[in-house]
Amino acid sequence: MQFKHVTLDFDGPVAILTLDHQEVMNAVSIDMLGGLAEALDEIEERKAEVRCLVVTGAGRAFCTGANLQGRNAQAKPGRSNAGAALETAFHPFLRRLRNLHCPIVTSVNGPAAGAGMSFALMGDMILCAKSAYFLQAFRRIGLVPDCGSTWLLPRLVGKARAIELSLLGEKLPAETALQWGLVNRVYDDAALKEETMKLAHDLANGPTVALAQIRKLYWDSPENSFEEQLNEEFQSQRIAGSAADFKEGVTAFLEKRPAKFKGQ
Repeated sequence: MQFKHVTLDFDGPVAILTLDHQEVMNAVSIDMLGGLAEALDEIEERKAEVRCLVVTGAGRAFCTGANLQGRNAQAKPGRSNAGAALETAFHPFLRRLRNLHCPIVTSVNGPAAGAGMSFALMGDMILCAKSAYFLQAFRRIGLVPDCGSTWLLPRLVGKARAIELSLLGEKLPAETALQWGLVNRVYDDAALKEETMKLAHDLANGPTVALAQIRKLYWDSPENSFEEQLNEEFQSQRIAGSAADFKEGVTAFLEKRPAKFKGQ
């Protein structure tokens, strides 16, 4: 399925969302964000079928940040339009990814800069090609990090590394990102797609209700006290335990066979 600068494909229970504006290395425009919103609408309409989402980029890049073409021409003298689209377009997309019903695998096939870096870090599992790199590009054009990067980065790599990336604006190679704990796995470029789909199908074949609750628990955890998190675990366990997949998981364990989860 084709939307504005976005392609959506389905491989069984796996949805594959591809940022596809190769002329600008998949830089994000308002048009692309509209296409992403439509693609997520389609995914949510197929909620019962889609059990994992892969997000990747077409061609040589994952996403090189916001598309700045024409920005200066649109700005009025004495006024800044920087950040105007954050709350109206970028933030709704990021919130929808956070609250998605299934695991997200980001397959970083090339540069992930600015907002593109934030998009990549929204993955529950972040897989990278060896040639990929991350870049907090904002300081290069006199702006501050956005799209949640000042929330995500300190929690993933600590304040010292987060602020270094943002103040210096230096490229972070995929293999260094792996050493820092920013991403999960790095593969040879030619192997990335196959390894991504292998992992995505493994997640898609898992207990959907439990995986959704696991996502929620880890997203909520940084804002909770220990007692609050204990309570959230209790509530989530009740939800997971009432699903048919829990019964199948226990039965399979007792029968010493692989579980056949149905996502129910």
